[in-house]
Amino acid sequence: MNDLEQEYSLTRRVVAEQEKPRSNFRLFRLGIVAAFVVLAFQLAQLQLVQGEYYRGVADQNRFRLIETDALRGIIYDRGGRILTRNVPAFNVSITPADLPDGDFDLERVLQTLARLLDLPLATLIENKSLDVMGRLPADLDRDVARPQRKLGLRDLVKTGYSDPFTPILIKTNVPRDIAFFLEEKHLDFPGVRVGLAPVREYTTGALFSHILGYVGHIPRELFDEYKEVGYAPDDPVGLTGLEYAFERDLRGKKGTRYVSVDVAGREVARLGEEDPTLGNNLILTLDSEFQDAVENILTRAMRGVRAKQGVAIALDPRNGEILALVSLPSYDNNLFATGISMDDYTALAQDPAHPLVNLAITGQYPPGSTFKLIPATAALQEKTINPDTRISTPGIILIPNKYFPDDRALDQPFYDWYKPGFGALNIREGLLFSSDVFFYKLAGGYTDFDTGLGVEKLAQYARWFGLGETTGIDLSGEAKGLVPDSDWKRKTIGDIWTTGDTYNMAIGQGYVLATPLQVAQYTEVVANGGKLWKPQLALAVTDANGALVRKIDPELIREIPVDASALAIVREGMRLAATRGTAERVNLADVNVAAKTGTAEYYGPKINGHLPTHAWFTAFAPYENPQIVVTVFVAGGGEGSEVAGPVAADILRAYFRLPSTAPLAALPQPIAPPVTVRQPPTRGVAPHKYAGQWLSEVPGGELPGIFGTVVDANGRGVNGVHVVADKCDGNQIFREITDGNGAFNFKGVYWKDSARWCVRTVAPADSDALAIQVQPYRRYIVQFVPTQ
Repeated sequence: MNDLEQEYSLTRRVVAEQEKPRSNFRLFRLGIVAAFVVLAFQLAQLQLVQGEYYRGVADQNRFRLIETDALRGIIYDRGGRILTRNVPAFNVSITPADLPDGDFDLERVLQTLARLLDLPLATLIENKSLDVMGRLPADLDRDVARPQRKLGLRDLVKTGYSDPFTPILIKTNVPRDIAFFLEEKHLDFPGVRVGLAPVREYTTGALFSHILGYVGHIPRELFDEYKEVGYAPDDPVGLTGLEYAFERDLRGKKGTRYVSVDVAGREVARLGEEDPTLGNNLILTLDSEFQDAVENILTRAMRGVRAKQGVAIALDPRNGEILALVSLPSYDNNLFATGISMDDYTALAQDPAHPLVNLAITGQYPPGSTFKLIPATAALQEKTINPDTRISTPGIILIPNKYFPDDRALDQPFYDWYKPGFGALNIREGLLFSSDVFFYKLAGGYTDFDTGLGVEKLAQYARWFGLGETTGIDLSGEAKGLVPDSDWKRKTIGDIWTTGDTYNMAIGQGYVLATPLQVAQYTEVVANGGKLWKPQLALAVTDANGALVRKIDPELIREIPVDASALAIVREGMRLAATRGTAERVNLADVNVAAKTGTAEYYGPKINGHLPTHAWFTAFAPYENPQIVVTVFVAGGGEGSEVAGPVAADILRAYFRLPSTAPLAALPQPIAPPVTVRQPPTRGVAPHKYAGQWLSEVPGGELPGIFGTVVDANGRGVNGVHVVADKCDGNQIFREITDGNGAFNFKGVYWKDSARWCVRTVAPADSDALAIQVQPYRRYIVQFVPTQ
């Protein structure tokens, strides 16, 4: 090969070598191609496969659907006065998606919010609660809500990232100056939003708190139930009272607002809106002016006897409408409107006077002599007596011991409140004087009246009159009361029913219990001729414009199977009680009133030898055409006629718009003849304070017994009097001190030692000896009365 060919061949090899692609370059080109393929695939994924998703995310960053609160319905009294309304209040919420991304900036925002709003950064055990559960059980013993674990702002944000575009409410009722500051500095607080929300305001405070109740946040344990019907976690709901009972009517429906937001999550444009639907309004049967007058009257009376609890109820017996319902003490339900502190709630819940409890429907008490309306009606209807039947009413009767009936030394005495007794009474007079012995015999029988009603009939009529069941009023926590009978006692106490139990039940003592509203109900039955109405608090539901949505009609529970003539006689007895009997303090000159008093003993420290008593009074007016029933209860108030009676009189004056000084028809007179004893000639000797008199004798055991009472001029028992008995020789053998009923007894007087025994008082004042000729198998009833 010549040089020219060799050079040409070398040139071709060099060119060929240069034109031959290198392996690294090929890989680079392949990488570029692959990258473009991946980008193209991802672009296709984003635009074709996931395009809708990312378009939605982008829209969600820019566009928001915001719920707007609906105003809760207004509650009015029957005269159109506002009892509840909605007032605007600032709140603060955070939207996790709009918060700063950097940890430093996020922490700065959270720390500033914590300082401004007095909120914890870290989770802690709170001492405040926005969802205090105010619904209480029917009994008065209840647990105080314990402090709950409260999430700090950091943990709230972490949990909120699971749904980052949903605002989290962190503070309600924010002060105006702080709300304005956050708005002015909104660029420094991305994701933080200041809003306005309606807050419930109760214009009358404690006056209607037990009736209206209050709203609050949904209790945690009940949220699932509310969620099923469309509630959000932060929605306010009625927790007690009418706010709870009429929640669906008052609630309203939320609206929505479709807006465009900036990078800080603030609204910049409104793209669409659906207005919220206002809640319906509620019109009540109550009159706020009358309610206020009733509360003031009851408060004055309670203050006068230093009572801690009291109830006054006024209702219309023609339809069951509640005209006034006051339970004292009360509380301000505005405390619960924006969240009550745990300390405040605990103070209310542990108050021994139970201000959170509506005593009108939850308190259960022995109804005392107001209960006598029921056996009186039952005896007439069952023909146990007729209107003219007369029953003897000595001041004391004796009942054999249930375990030792043949040992008359163990007889149990049952006293009338008026120890001298009233003589023979018919049913009208039995109610006029409220004679206990009359109703003992009427219900349980006695040796001279063996056709008593019996416990089964008495219990049956008590249930017909509304005891032993809830009234159905639109308030939670109502108690049933108690109608005892032989089965109940056997199952509950494990003992047999006795005649003494029937006696106690007949006068509203013993095991029988009633709420003040139930007492008003059975008074209503007597007043209206036999109709038991469901107590009604709401008259109508209207819309926001005042148009009627629905009228709430009266509801008749039942018509009592009693002849109108029987109830008419009971009404006559109540009228006599008001004109010249135990209820004279309500005998207004301008309105004819019928009434019944009640004084119910309960276990507690004795006062002057007597058990403490609750004061009851129930009445209706006008007598000819009843328009109102008034029932008054003062816990531990003493005598019903003296304490609760004047309260009822003043309430009736307020209802009939009479002046507070409107007179009674007549001045109060003694309800029974004064006790008189002819004073023997004293021949210059100062008269004794007491004089003895023999009343009666009844069958007894082999050893005679002497039973007696010491009474004052009004026939009431005198406690603490020393009484002695001897063989009429001055050598004391027996000595007794009278109890709270003024009673004493000398059992087992040995007749073989002496057939003649003498009884006399020795302290604090003495008396002449009362000589008694005793015989076996006899019991002697005696009495010491003040001399004239």
